[in-house]
Amino acid sequence: MSPAGAYLLPLSCPLPSDLLPRPKSSRPRPRIRNGEASQGRGTHLLGWGGPWRSGTPCRLRRAATGARAGGGGADLKPETFDVPDSVPDSIGFPQVVRRELVSPALRPREVEEEEEGDGWLGAVGAGLETFPKRWVIVILCFSAFLLCNMDRVNMSIAILPMSAEFNWNPATVGLIQSSFFWGYLLTQIAGGIWADIVGGKLVLGFGVVWWSIATALTPIAAKAGLPFLLVVRAFMGIGEGVAMPAMNNILSRWIPVAERSRSLALVYSGMYLGSVTGLAFSPLLIHKFGWPSVFYSFGSLGSVWLTVWLSKAYSSPIEDPGISPDEKKLIVSDNALKEPVKTIPWRLILSKPPVWALITSHFCHNWGTFILLTWMPTYYNQVLKFNLTDSGLFCILPWLTMAVSANVGGWIADTLVSKGLSVTIVRKIMQSIGFLGPAFFLTQLSHVDSPAMAVLCMACSQGTDAFSQSGLYSNHQDIGPRYAGVLLGLSNTAGVLAGVFGTAATGYILQHGSWDDVFKVSVALYIAGTVVWNLFSTGEKILD
Repeated sequence: MSPAGAYLLPLSCPLPSDLLPRPKSSRPRPRIRNGEASQGRGTHLLGWGGPWRSGTPCRLRRAATGARAGGGGADLKPETFDVPDSVPDSIGFPQVVRRELVSPALRPREVEEEEEGDGWLGAVGAGLETFPKRWVIVILCFSAFLLCNMDRVNMSIAILPMSAEFNWNPATVGLIQSSFFWGYLLTQIAGGIWADIVGGKLVLGFGVVWWSIATALTPIAAKAGLPFLLVVRAFMGIGEGVAMPAMNNILSRWIPVAERSRSLALVYSGMYLGSVTGLAFSPLLIHKFGWPSVFYSFGSLGSVWLTVWLSKAYSSPIEDPGISPDEKKLIVSDNALKEPVKTIPWRLILSKPPVWALITSHFCHNWGTFILLTWMPTYYNQVLKFNLTDSGLFCILPWLTMAVSANVGGWIADTLVSKGLSVTIVRKIMQSIGFLGPAFFLTQLSHVDSPAMAVLCMACSQGTDAFSQSGLYSNHQDIGPRYAGVLLGLSNTAGVLAGVFGTAATGYILQHGSWDDVFKVSVALYIAGTVVWNLFSTGEKILD
């Protein structure tokens, strides 16, 4: 390379005729793509024909002062060249060689960026660009639900040092814990209506911001007084109440039927893993930084999620300018997307038996689920004689089991649908497992003799329960994709009421009976839900 930055050929290499200057009117330059001529793939060094097709291959080399050239052994002496800043257009070098002849300092920036992107970094970038946009939406919804349960369960850990600091009695603790459901119940149906009208992106984004702010304000409200804390916890419930209807709406527009079960299973497993994460990290943060740190740190994560959500998410594929035509065709042809609804046909919705099958089954399902997850620590302590402080694994084991089982069930359900089994049969099979599995394992608890077997039964009960994600939790999008948010709001309202009433009823039953009586009520409701579901549910679209 000369002091002026021009590239030289080795002295021992004959100058190919294609490199000689030629007028602009000569034969057109071949189109070069990625070092390959448009005439077809070949063995040409730079991708076009001419003398370099055969003979001794010759490579362009940078000749530096003092380097040896060819085989003559003579040292090159520095010479001074007057090289212009650019190659004149009148000199017809092939395009690839013209680019190499220009000084690197003078080469256009876009050419440098093009070459830098040709390596493994370019391959990674291309891979990200080709990642299906619908699964970007699923992953973002998964992370939202991860934050949802992290922010929800942290109070169950932080309430212990908080009650000691503020001298709260058990009745006050119960009031604080229940205040979350005041707002949560309020926005189930309202969140579904809002999502179906304005789109899931706006509503889910609002929900995450709202509950994250409420989480961060919890320490301030607690120090201000009990009424302020109750209001903040209710506000947190308002934000989390819109999450499930909004998510259901957005996935109904993005996910084809053949991928519906596994996508929903992945999103809901975010809730389970959020509980695991919250239960695992809250004690560590409290021990090292004090109980307020849990709320500040968890609450701040919502701003990180929102930044990505606003830049990457869209309510439907027809609104996304970056989606590939093939993926859009796949989604639109399967879902037959329509404009957002303007009004909700309540009379039509409530007149359909499959809708009531959803509502009833959701109630039966959540009665047993909420009892197990709420009263499980007490059962471990009173019946199995575990020290929960030293046995945290037993608190998170059901959540881990549910996270794994939900995804396994989702893949099984989608595989069955892709092999031609009707959606109706698949939904009935998966939900029957979600009902009868927990019912069977709960009946075994009265017959086991060891704590290890009891824990195994509880884990298996929750593991089979998670198959419901591919049953009733996927069915809202089956029967009415345009009203998926409203349908989930309706059924989940019944589910939340089951949790509230079931948790209270369990306390009453334990005062006058035993744990066997608690489990018998849950088993009876599981069986009733199985009957209703198999008689009245469907996987076909009934609302358009």
